[in-house]
Amino acid sequence: MERYSRIENKCQREIVLLKARPCAWSKCTFCDYIEDNSTCHDEMVRINEDVLSRVTGEYGVLEVIDSASIFELPQITLQNIKQIIQDKHIHTLFIEAHWIYRHRIQEIRDFFGIRTIIKIGIETFDDNFRNRVLNKNATFQSIEELKKYFDSPCLMVGIKGQTKEMIQKDIEILVNHFQHGTINIYRNNSTPIKRDDALVQWFMQNYAYLQDDPRYDFLCEPTDFGVGD
Repeated sequence: MERYSRIENKCQREIVLLKARPCAWSKCTFCDYIEDNSTCHDEMVRINEDVLSRVTGEYGVLEVIDSASIFELPQITLQNIKQIIQDKHIHTLFIEAHWIYRHRIQEIRDFFGIRTIIKIGIETFDDNFRNRVLNKNATFQSIEELKKYFDSPCLMVGIKGQTKEMIQKDIEILVNHFQHGTINIYRNNSTPIKRDDALVQWFMQNYAYLQDDPRYDFLCEPTDFGVGD
């Protein structure tokens, strides 16, 4: 499992994949990332300290991800991140949280005390597909409500049941309302949710240009950030 990498093509930054407690939601139908969770506090702290020790601060920008939300990291790990921010002169931090933590977002911004980009995995702006099919439990009623808490939506493309019209609307909302986002091409995993290869092919024919848009990270594989397995 690779847990440290550098993103050098867009918004240059270091990225670390840390170990966290089980996701507080853990019910998304397509997600098996939660297999990296742990209930052993000492294991999480030890692994995370080792990974964070590799941060150099060379870009002044750090992204911290785990298989749950930033709030599922041990408090000791959060303190270690804060110390590294100070020691390595980090000025911008990327983190991710589930919708259920929306009322704690300002708390985490204040804790780190620097420019913090909060990402959220919504997968699609289509409420029915997001919550009834993918079971995301991200129940925002408008784009304005989402933006009240979060800066950067993560979209998933190429899931059976999605439509071209749904994806077209997702991309339209992304580019018109957000200065940062992530586009993930879905890859089959251990869950029953399957990839639609024809839809992926259509998407790449029509939206591959977004790979060059500096505002958006574009992941053809989940490991394109250089972390994970």
